Amino acid sequence: MRILIIRHADPDYEHDCLTEKGKREAALLSESLRKQNISAVYCSPLGRARQTCAETARKIHADPVVLPWLREFDHPVLVEGKPHLCWDMLPSFLAQHPELYDANAWLASPVMQTGDIRARYTELCEGLDGVLAGHGYVRDGMFYRAARANRSTIAFFCHFGTESMLLSHLCNTSPVPLSHHFVALTSSVTTLYSEERRQGMALFRCCGYGDCSHLLVGKEPPSFSARFCEVFDSDDRHD
Repeated sequence: MRILIIRHADPDYEHDCLTEKGKREAALLSESLRKQNISAVYCSPLGRARQTCAETARKIHADPVVLPWLREFDHPVLVEGKPHLCWDMLPSFLAQHPELYDANAWLASPVMQTGDIRARYTELCEGLDGVLAGHGYVRDGMFYRAARANRSTIAFFCHFGTESMLLSHLCNTSPVPLSHHFVALTSSVTTLYSEERRQGMALFRCCGYGDCSHLLVGKEPPSFSARFCEVFDSDDRHD
């Protein structure tokens, strides 16, 4: 089975919709995705994701399933006494908490205990596993039992923070390196395939992260959204 994780197109966060650029991104994305033989579409309930999804759903004649747990993973923790997104921390803070990089220790880190992260992460992982079980792949420890192995393609339209959490569960790793050392730009597509090298036992392997080739084909510059300044002496955002 193939999984596509798609970040929403360029957002107007204030109004939870797409900018004009985002609408162009979503249109170009839909032209690429309509060739992917997608059999099921799942979407965050937030407007920017649903608006991105709608372009593709219309072209492939799909009826998206809206899943509340696919919304942005915007549950805060306390960093130096102030609420902060758990997938957006400064390197100086991460350096003081190396346990956040540990797949088995990050959830138990003192900083994660200041928020409702364990419950929300568990909700997301259980939601994802429920969907995959419906498509024939049942979570069994760290991997998946291929109860009904197949070559179908399913798509999740969601958000950068959520994507990092989904990948952490699928790849059995902490989400911190995924959210702080990788960036999925708006309307980008991350692709994972199942590998069943021994009958009945599967894992999901990423073969493409944050693909924006549809934007390059359409001569639409990738958005800066989710990025920060490349050098400190810059007018681009620092925080």
